Amino acid sequence: MNNLRISLVQGATLWHDPAGNREYYGDLIAPLHGTTDLVLLPETFTSGFSNEAIADAETMDGPTVAWMREQARKLDAAVTGSVQLRTEQGVFNRLLWATPDGGLKHYDKRHLFRYAKEHERYAAGNERLTVEWKGWRICPLVCYDLRFPVYSRNRYDVERKGQLDYDLLLYVANWPAARAWPWKTLLRARAIENLCYVAGLNRVGEDGNGLHYAGDSAVIDFLGHPVSECTDEEVVATTTLQAAELAAHRERFPAMLDGDAFSLA
Repeated sequence: MNNLRISLVQGATLWHDPAGNREYYGDLIAPLHGTTDLVLLPETFTSGFSNEAIADAETMDGPTVAWMREQARKLDAAVTGSVQLRTEQGVFNRLLWATPDGGLKHYDKRHLFRYAKEHERYAAGNERLTVEWKGWRICPLVCYDLRFPVYSRNRYDVERKGQLDYDLLLYVANWPAARAWPWKTLLRARAIENLCYVAGLNRVGEDGNGLHYAGDSAVIDFLGHPVSECTDEEVVATTTLQAAELAAHRERFPAMLDGDAFSLA
C-alpha cells in the first residue's frame, strides 16, 4: 500500500442546476490532473440537497454519470460524489465511484434524513460498498450515515488474512452549519474507533431552502488528529495519506483483535 493523495472539493453547489454544477465543479477540479489519486465532490453536487430535485433525477445513462467517467479519465484519478438517480426501484441518493479506466461503482445512501423528510421521497440502499484503489481499501458513505457507527464499523476478519474491511472511510455531505459540531466530532470518532483515516467533504454557501453550510471538510487520522481542515470558503485541498503510519498504528495498537464479530443486515 503506497501513500494516497486525496482532494477535497469544497464548493458552493448551485441550486437545481445540474449543467451549471457540472461546469462549476469541472472548473474546480481541472487543475488536479497529475496531482491527486482521489477526488471528492459533495453530496447531491448537481442540485443541492433538495426533495424537489427528485422530479429531475437522471438515470445511469444520463449526462452526470457520463461526466463523472470523463472527469476520472481526464484527471487520471478516481472521482466520487452523490447525485439523485432514478431506477426501476425508485430514486436513490446515489454515490458514484468512477475510475480512469471507465469503471463505475455505486453506493445508495442507506440512512435517509428523516428530519428533512428524505425518507418519504427517496429509496434507501441496503448494501455497503468497499472499493480497492491504489492499494487502499475504501468505504464511501453519504452524509447522515455518519451518525450510525454500527453501519460504518470496520470489521476484522481473521479468515481474510487478518484484514480490516477498509483503510479509509469517506463521507460526502450537505451538512448545515447549525449542526457543525456533531459533524466535526463524529468524523473524529469514526476515525478513532475504526483505526483508519476518515475524509469528510461538505459544501459551503447557502442553498435554495435558506440553509447555510460552513464547509468544515477535513481529513482525520487514526488518532483523531486533523491532517487537513477547511474553513467556510470555496477551496480544493489535497492531502497525502501516509500508508506506513497507518500500518504502524494498527501494529502498535491492535484494538481490532478485541472487536465484536457481526454481520450487517
